[in-house]
Amino acid sequence: MKFTEGMWRLREGIRIDWMNNVERLRVENENVELLLNKFQRHRGDTLNSATVTASVTSPLEGIIGVKLVHWAGQVDNGPHYQLASSSGHTKINHEKTETLSYDSGALNLAINTAPNELDFVFSGAKGKLTGHSWRSIGYVGDQTTEKSQWDDGIFFERQGYMLAALDLGVGEKLYGLGERFGPLVKNGQTVDIWNEDGGTSSELAYKNIPFYVSSKGYGVFVNHPGKVSFELQSERTTRVNISVPGEELEYFIIYGETLKEVISRYTALTGRPSLVPSWSYNLWLTTSFTTNYDEQTVTGFLDGFRDRDIPLGVFHFDSFWMKSYQWCDFEFDEELFPDAGGYLKRLRERDLKISVWINPYVGQASPLFQEGKKNGYFIKRTDGSVWQWDLWQAGMAVVDFTNPDACTWFSNHMQRLMDLGVDTFKTDFAERIPYKNIQYHDGSDPARMHNYYTLLFNKVVYEAMISRYGKSNSLLFARSSCPGGQVYPVHWGGDCESTYEAMAESLRGGLSLMLSGYIFWASDIGGFEGTPPPALYKRWVQFGLLSSHSRLHGSSSFRVPWIYGEDCSDVLRDCVKRKILLTPYLLAEALAGYNEGTPVMRPMFLEFPEDLNTYPLDTQYMFGSNLLVAPVFTDEGTVTFYVPHTPEDSQGKWVSWFDHSKTYEPGQWYTETHGFDTLPILIRPGSVTPINPKLKAPQDDALNGLEVLVNGSLANDMAVQVVNPSKTHNVLKVIKIESQSGNVTADDAGVKVVRIGH
Repeated sequence: MKFTEGMWRLREGIRIDWMNNVERLRVENENVELLLNKFQRHRGDTLNSATVTASVTSPLEGIIGVKLVHWAGQVDNGPHYQLASSSGHTKINHEKTETLSYDSGALNLAINTAPNELDFVFSGAKGKLTGHSWRSIGYVGDQTTEKSQWDDGIFFERQGYMLAALDLGVGEKLYGLGERFGPLVKNGQTVDIWNEDGGTSSELAYKNIPFYVSSKGYGVFVNHPGKVSFELQSERTTRVNISVPGEELEYFIIYGETLKEVISRYTALTGRPSLVPSWSYNLWLTTSFTTNYDEQTVTGFLDGFRDRDIPLGVFHFDSFWMKSYQWCDFEFDEELFPDAGGYLKRLRERDLKISVWINPYVGQASPLFQEGKKNGYFIKRTDGSVWQWDLWQAGMAVVDFTNPDACTWFSNHMQRLMDLGVDTFKTDFAERIPYKNIQYHDGSDPARMHNYYTLLFNKVVYEAMISRYGKSNSLLFARSSCPGGQVYPVHWGGDCESTYEAMAESLRGGLSLMLSGYIFWASDIGGFEGTPPPALYKRWVQFGLLSSHSRLHGSSSFRVPWIYGEDCSDVLRDCVKRKILLTPYLLAEALAGYNEGTPVMRPMFLEFPEDLNTYPLDTQYMFGSNLLVAPVFTDEGTVTFYVPHTPEDSQGKWVSWFDHSKTYEPGQWYTETHGFDTLPILIRPGSVTPINPKLKAPQDDALNGLEVLVNGSLANDMAVQVVNPSKTHNVLKVIKIESQSGNVTADDAGVKVVRIGH
């Protein structure tokens, strides 16, 4: 929130108690506690004013946390994010009334403890990262809200906020904060961390993550599950102002020698991303949302894919697999699917995996409503009645996942569907969660639960699948998320329009999410709202099949390609088969993401931080470490993209995926025109990319037909991991390539080497 009007004045009705002095401090083991107060002229200034207690901790090496507390007497009903921690990696040095130095690995926090000289400076190997300078820690009182009652006299209260402002340097750029669809660079924006169902064309977002990264080589995570407001150079042009309602705010500065290391430490703190089964990388097809369909319609679609030789891995039944007004009752509509179990069996005989749509709501017409009401499985109003509304399903209630019995109830219905043949679930919604005048089973604070709720929903669904299929064969397809949600993949971008602008904003949203701890992402190919023109459909197919996960989905129209013209079928076939042959590469990149937190799709600067030209780019990306992708956002096929410098081999050239004789100079811009059979896919110089053209599906034998693309000379011997498609956590084989010859070693003689570039 904005509390000031310029540098000198506060907004009407706002009061801020600024902290300017360290009154005293205490060091205990690896923790430091400081009592902060206002500017002190004499002892009388300790009266009639606020203090803030600042606690300094380090949960993991390279991470320093600061918790600011105004009043400590508040009731804390949670919830809280589960964070990892360790000890033994800090060093504290205190010079009384002068400075306190707190080290966590290579990250240092220096606090000026001289009288009235309060200052925090976080530093890394190259100097200052950020910190608190003059008037940047404060407690805000707002008397313009309903909380302030004038007739309360001396007990007049204000709505309180904790405010922490972190310094920004010249030219510093900020990224992340979840799946945000506006400009990739967040400077100048106001961002509220509050999950909403707002589509992809506004400032609202489904996946709000209070974590941003800076081009200076650090990240900031605000450990607060409720609403967090960020003013990113939008209030003070030299700062990020962070505020939360209430009496305390905790943030962590996360340092790394590279931004990849920053993200790795963030995921070590909040949870490493989980891996997904290899079959999920294949094409997904859905019935779409409001379209009419039954067994005959679905079968016709599948026959069409088979007859056109278009690989298909997953078929998804969207909302109306259940009867209207009964979402969710976990029952196939018997009028449309009179033999659901038999039909799913026949689909599986086609080597298809089955996905069904669910959400955490139960309509009043559902047979499960009375059962949930009777047993206390729903969120309640403060008077004890079930919270209901009509905005989605008539009279719907919301499952209370803080109730263990409700979780078991919900999971049992999922197990029944898995018995029927369902392999995975699309967990839609979980953003429309009430937060006023309600109560949870475990007493959680409703405002803090609003964002956190999606974590409980996806956790219940994901763990139900693990109990049945094991970790190697479990994933969901989720729309909403919050910190820690990367543990329950996969996530897709939500409701986008069928336009090039929406395709571009979807990419920006995906790249922002990839900088927020997530390694997998998908969009609705063709756009969700509307019917895409054939040209847009083909361009989005090219982009969507170069995302970690690929799903054809729409709202009021189907997304099978021949509806848009048989040339669309040709484009889809080529793109799906290209992605399947890339399976060894994708599985290896995903395994690296699982171990280190590096996303499969990534902004250019994450891979090339030394090239300053990469930092504003948001219409192209790296697909893994080796492939540059520039989607085409025009009918006529014109596309402009930048080819970055590569530190490994400054003399090497990038090579076109489609024409290995076509090369690109690092550090140059290019403008090209592409038909629908190509787009800019460039192979990195000095790279080794494993592929397998013999694969018919991602889960097939990875070694039979394995090839490696070697682009140019190699600076060092290289080793390529071949991941087991049946157990994507395991490595089948390590292929070694010699730098001198560019060939595999004798032990890997059965692997074909394709030399490209010079």
